[in-house]
Amino acid sequence: MGCCNSSEGKRDWKPLEERSCTDIPWLIIFTVFCIGMACICGFSIATGAASRLISGYDSYGNTCGQKNTKIEGIELSGRDQTDNKYVFFLDPCKIDLINRKIKSMALCVSQCPKTELTTYNDLKRFALENGSQLCSYDISPTRYPGHSERATKCPKLPVPPSKSVPVFHRCIPVDIGCFVEFAQAFVTFVSDNSVLHRVIAGVMASKEIIMGLCLLALVLSVILMVVIRYISLVLVWILTALVVLGSIGGTGVLWWLYVDHRNALNDKTKSVLGKEVASDNVQALLVYAIGATVFTVILLLLLFFLRKRVALTIALFHVAGKVFIHLPLLALQPFWTFLSLMLFWVYWIAVLLFLGTAGSPVKNNSTGLVEYKMKEPLQYMVWYHAVGLIWISEFILAFQQMTIAGAVVTYYFTRNKSQLPATPILSSMVRALRYHLGTIAKGAFIITLVKIPRLILTYVHSQLKGKENACARCMLKACVCCLWCLEKCLAYLNQNAYTATAINSTSFCTSARDAFVILVENALRVAAINTVGDFVLFLGKVLVVSCTAFAGILALNYQRDYTVWVLPLLIVCVFSFLVAHCFLSVFEIVVDVLFLCFAVDTKYNDGSPGREYYMDKALMEFVENSKKMGQYKPEGDAREMKSMVSRKSFVVR
Repeated sequence: MGCCNSSEGKRDWKPLEERSCTDIPWLIIFTVFCIGMACICGFSIATGAASRLISGYDSYGNTCGQKNTKIEGIELSGRDQTDNKYVFFLDPCKIDLINRKIKSMALCVSQCPKTELTTYNDLKRFALENGSQLCSYDISPTRYPGHSERATKCPKLPVPPSKSVPVFHRCIPVDIGCFVEFAQAFVTFVSDNSVLHRVIAGVMASKEIIMGLCLLALVLSVILMVVIRYISLVLVWILTALVVLGSIGGTGVLWWLYVDHRNALNDKTKSVLGKEVASDNVQALLVYAIGATVFTVILLLLLFFLRKRVALTIALFHVAGKVFIHLPLLALQPFWTFLSLMLFWVYWIAVLLFLGTAGSPVKNNSTGLVEYKMKEPLQYMVWYHAVGLIWISEFILAFQQMTIAGAVVTYYFTRNKSQLPATPILSSMVRALRYHLGTIAKGAFIITLVKIPRLILTYVHSQLKGKENACARCMLKACVCCLWCLEKCLAYLNQNAYTATAINSTSFCTSARDAFVILVENALRVAAINTVGDFVLFLGKVLVVSCTAFAGILALNYQRDYTVWVLPLLIVCVFSFLVAHCFLSVFEIVVDVLFLCFAVDTKYNDGSPGREYYMDKALMEFVENSKKMGQYKPEGDAREMKSMVSRKSFVVR
C-alpha cells in the first residue's frame, strides 16, 4: 500500500499492454468508506431523521403525519398526528438571523389557513371546522378567545394566509414580506429595496437573453478548443512580443522619468519641502527602474533559453486540437463530471440535513421547546460525512482525469488512427472502472489529506479575524498558503501518475515515481509548457468572457427601460468563465498527457528501424528541426520500448 515497498525495478514502458488491477487494497478501503457513508444515510433514515426533515415535527417532538411514542419528560409528546400532516408556525417571521432558522413554536395541523385570521374567534372557528388546533394542544379551541396564555401559546395576530411547501409540508405565508429581514441577512449589499426590485426585474426581463448568452459561451468554448490548434503559433509569438516590448518599454520609461526628475531636482526655485519630496521621488524611481531592469533582463534570458521549447508547446497545442477532432466525446467530459458532482452533492446535503434532525429529543429550558441534538459519539458521523464530501468529490474529478488520460494515451500510441476503438472515451472509462479504481481512490485520498487541514486552518482564520495578533495571523496565512501550494503540486503529480498508469497499468506510487522521473528529466520543457501554455489558455478564457460580455451589452442595449444591467451581466460573465474554464481545463489535461507520452516516446525511441516514434507529424517535425539544429539529445538508457499491440489487446471486452 505504501510508496516505498514497490519491488519493481527498471523496466520497459509498455503502452496499453498487460492490463491488470492496480492498488486493490485502496479500492477495498474506499469501498468500505463508501459503505460507511451509506450506513450514515441509513442510520438517519432508520432513526426517523429523514421523516422528521420531510414531514416536519412540532415543538413537543411529535412527527407530523404519523403516530408518535411518548418522550419521557415531555407532557404533550406521543400524540397521534396521522391526520395532521403539515407544520404550522405560530410566528413564522420570528427568525434567528445567526442560525438562519425559525424560532417560533410549531404545531402539526391538518390544513394550512388559506385566508387571513384577524381575531381569536377566527382561530376558534377555523379549529372547530377543520380539526386543526392553531394554539398549543393543551388549550381547547373553545377557550381561545379568553385564555390567559393566548399571547404565548396562540399565533400572532393577524394570521396571514399560507400554503404548504411541496415535499416538506411546512405552512409558509403567501406574502413573504415578513422574510425581508431574513433575506437582507444574505443580501447585505442592498440598502434600498427599490434597487433590489429593479435588479430582479432586469434579470427576469432578460432571462431569455441570459440563457442565450450562456449558450453562446458554451459554443465559443467548443470552437476555441478546435481553432486554437490553428492560431497557437501566431498567438504565442504575439503574446511573447507584447510581453517583451512592454517590459523594455516600461523599463525605458522608468529610466527616463528618473533622469528627468533628477535634473529637475537642481531647480533653485523649489522650496525646501518641494526639494525633499522631489528627492524622495528620485530615489523611488531609481529603485523602480533598477527592479524593472533586473526583471527585464531575467525575462529576456528566460525567453532566450526557452525559445526553442516554446515550439514544443505550439506543437502540443496543434496535436491537442487533432485529438479533439478524433475524440469528440472529450468535449462532453465536463458535463458528465458536473452532473456526477451535482448528484453526489445533492445526496450529501440531503444526508447532512437528515443528520441535523437526528439524535435524541432535548427540552430547551429557556424556550420550553423540544430540539433534537446528537450526542457526542454521533457527532463524529458529521465529521466522517464531511471527509466523504472531499474524498468522493476528488475521486470523481480524478476519474475524469484517468478517463481523459486513457483516451489520449490510446490515441497517441496507436500508429494507425483508423484502428482506434469506435469510442475511445468509453473504452477508457470502462478500463478505469475495471482496473484502476484503486489508483484513483489513492490519488484522491492524498489530495484529501492536504485539503482537510487547509480548510480547517482557513475556517480558524475566518473565525479569529480581528481577535488574533498580527504574528498569529501571518503564521496562519503562511500555513494556508503552503498547504495550497502543496495541494497544487500533488494534484499535478497525481495527474501525471494517472497518465503513467494508463500507459503501463502500474500502481499509483510506481506510476507517480516514473512520471516524476520523466518530468525532472524534462524540467525546462515542463516549465515552458506550464508558463506559456497556461497563459495562452488563460487568455482563451478571457476571450470567451469578453466576447460573451460584449454580446450581452449589445443585446441588453435594446432593453433600455431596464437600466440595471449589473446582475444580468455578472451572471453571464461568471457562467461564461466557468464554462470556458471547464472546457479549457480538459484541453490543458490533454496537453499534459500528450507531453508525458511525447517524453516517454523520445526517451525510448529514436526513429530508427524497430524503434520508430509513435508521435504525430507536428511533434515529429519539432524533433527533426531540433536534431538539425543540434539541440536534441535523446535521454534515457536507450532501452527498447515494446511495440504497440493490436486493437484487440486494448479494447476492453
